[in-house]
Amino acid sequence: MIRAVFLDAGNTLLRMNYAVIAAELERHGVRVTPAEVERAEWRARVRLDAAAFASPPRGASTESGASAALYVRLLLEELGVADGAVVSALIAWRQTYNAPVGPWDVADPRAAPALGFLRAAGVAAAVISNSNGSVRAILERLGLAAHLDFVIDSSEVGVEKPDRRIFGLALERAGVTPAEAAYVGDLYSVDVLGARAVGMAAVLLDPGGCWGPRDCATAPDVLSAVRLLLRGRGA
Repeated sequence: MIRAVFLDAGNTLLRMNYAVIAAELERHGVRVTPAEVERAEWRARVRLDAAAFASPPRGASTESGASAALYVRLLLEELGVADGAVVSALIAWRQTYNAPVGPWDVADPRAAPALGFLRAAGVAAAVISNSNGSVRAILERLGLAAHLDFVIDSSEVGVEKPDRRIFGLALERAGVTPAEAAYVGDLYSVDVLGARAVGMAAVLLDPGGCWGPRDCATAPDVLSAVRLLLRGRGA
């Protein structure tokens, strides 16, 4: 029986600010809607996972500047933006926009209901996030931290997903075994494989059906993922 659910922050509880990205692109002569940016990001994260985080032979840090730049490039490619000057400008903008939080500064509308669902079911909820030290502050500002038992930020503990040690820290702090916990995240190689390395179940978020067949449970959003995990509890 699941006694604890650990969640990613970016693209899980927090949503990328698609509107501000669309506005920045318009400043450079590219007109797209926030919804188009959102759909492009769904496809870009799958490509990012394969290009940077799948291992072996790769295994880059999700927090590196190179990973961030690649993410922007792939997102723009999915939007059909090929102008090198625009790509370079958006990469530079991404480095300075809303530092240190960056573009993940909007609460997913299903985040609070998902956390409330866990609390009502008597299940512990916590965040395990690869972050630069800012994730707790943004969760607090958006009112989500109050629904969490704790937050583990990779920059604070000195190890990041998919390293099994960061998941082990969460298990120890929650006082549960791997069989009693599950993880919800948006990257297969980082979140699913990382959780599995310690024996936890995992749900991969796939809002656009972009991941294709995977050897794990998938869900379109965090609330659906939580409901899937707690189905056996009669919640």
